[in-house]
Amino acid sequence: MKRVRIIVDGRVQGVGFRYFVSKKAQEHDIKGYVRNMYDGRVEIDAEGESDNLYRFMTDCRKGPSMARVNEFIVHDVPEFGFSNFSIKT
Repeated sequence: MKRVRIIVDGRVQGVGFRYFVSKKAQEHDIKGYVRNMYDGRVEIDAEGESDNLYRFMTDCRKGPSMARVNEFIVHDVPEFGFSNFSIKT
């Protein structure tokens, strides 16, 4: 099990990015959350098996068709034990 905190910068708010991330989390059995940040970026806190997490991050780095990801910063953080994946407001 591995956990990462990801900060995504670019055109990632108002384009369905959080819903895209939530869908991909379900597809890859990832737990955690996604939320908009006040500065226009998006934060993803994701936990799962390493292979699943890698595929999840690959999808999120692309984003939905209307998004444009300029920066994708990944930090390893200690495991938390999330029970689901949620969209925070």
